[in-house]
Formats: sequence, C-alpha cells, structure tokens
Amino acid sequence: MRMRTARWQLNNRKSLFVLAAVLMAVAFGAVGCETLSPPSSSSGASSLAGGIFNQQNTGIWVSGEGKISVIPDVAVLSLGVEVQSSSVAEAQSYAAATMTAVVNELDNFGVAEKDIKTSQFSITPVRRWSEKDGREILIGYRVTNTVTARVRSIDDTGAIIDAAARAGGDYIVIRSISFTVDEPSAYYEEARELAMADAKAKAKQLAKLGDVKLGKPIFINETGAYMPVAREFYGEAAMPALAAPSTPISAGETEIRLSVQVVYSIE
Repeated sequence: MRMRTARWQLNNRKSLFVLAAVLMAVAFGAVGCETLSPPSSSSGASSLAGGIFNQQNTGIWVSGEGKISVIPDVAVLSLGVEVQSSSVAEAQSYAAATMTAVVNELDNFGVAEKDIKTSQFSITPVRRWSEKDGREILIGYRVTNTVTARVRSIDDTGAIIDAAARAGGDYIVIRSISFTVDEPSAYYEEARELAMADAKAKAKQLAKLGDVKLGKPIFINETGAYMPVAREFYGEAAMPALAAPSTPISAGETEIRLSVQVVYSIE
C-alpha cells in the first residue's frame, strides 16, 4: 500500500513539472510574438517614413562666386613719428612738434581732417643690458605717434610721402601704404549678379546630369564679400628724409569677390 502511494505521488509531481514547462513555453512564445509584431495602424508607418524623409536634403545645392577687377581710388597711409630721448618730456615735445609738421603737410595736399585718424600713441621706457651691473638699466623713453590718412587724390600719394618724410626728418616712420575703393557698393552689386549667374549655371548642369528639371531657388544666402587690400610697402623702421627723385607709387588693380549659396527645387 505504501509502495503504491509513493509511485502515485512521484507520477503526480512529474505531471505537474511537465505542465509548468508547457505553460512557460506558451507564455514566452506569446511575449515574443507581441514584440516582433508590426504596428497595428498604418499611421505609425507613415510617420516613420515621413521622419526619415524630412532628414534628407532636398533640391540642388550649389555655390556661386562673382569677382571683378577694379582700379583703387583711395590710398591709405599709415605714417607718423618715433622719437627717443633721455626724458619723457623731451621725447614728447620733439614728437609733438614733428607730428604737427607732418599733419600740416597732409593738410597742404588737401587731405581732410576727417580722413586723418590717430591709430597709435605710446610712451615706452627704453632699457639696455649692463654687463657691469648685471641688470637692465633705463636709458630713455620712446614716444610713438601714428596716424592713418586716407588720400582721395591718389595721384598725390608719392608727393605726400616725400613731403611727410621731409617734415618728419629722422623721426618719420611710414608703416604701410594700401589701396582701396571709396564706394564699393556698386561693385558689390555687379559681383552679386555674377555670383548668382555662376550658381545658376552650375545648378543647370547638375539638373541635366541628374536628368531632372530645375525649379526655382528656395534658399539664397550671401556668404560674404571680400576686397583684398593691395599693399605697396610695409616697414617698421624710421625712414630718413627723402631726396629727389620722388617716390613712385602705383595703385595697380584690386579684386572684389562675393559668394552666394543657392538651393534650387527639383520639379
């Protein structure tokens, strides 16, 4: 009797174990099916497709550049005086008197007061190393006074340099000469037209190569205008008074550039 009861209990436990395993497998399969099943509505799929589409760049993207060569009509001079003396008062006095003489020469050539602007003024101590004392010792002070002058009568540039050098003597410093255009807006308009024409020509070629029809611009951005400054001379050292012949100055040509970015639709 006890033997029969033990066998019945063992068989019952085996049945319960098999039943539990079957139920777990069914539950796992149901969860797996739910995870892998597609969205129940078509709106979810279309929303996903729309999101992917919106992330793509559409249309034909091109850049264009317009550049024209122009003859400068303004010379920009950076000139002044540099005086060194044993005392600040003496250096400043010589610098003031010499700079006044230089500015008077600019005025004699018709350079307007509004076109003369101070660009640098400094008073700095001058020291040198003393081997005897094993340290730097103060030997004087240097006064520097520089102005930027816009010369609108560009043919007078060489004569103005000569006159300034005579007035400044050994204290004159001519740092740079550059050339520019007084009213560049008209040139920018022409460069802008060339840039847009360049962009359209590129877009047409791309449309033809891609076998599509070119539409209208849907985005236009001007990325910048650039007018390089033509420099004739640059130097830091003081220039001695110049004698004949006069200083030759040539303005040459400068180039105005303008770039655009354009996006064309595809029809």
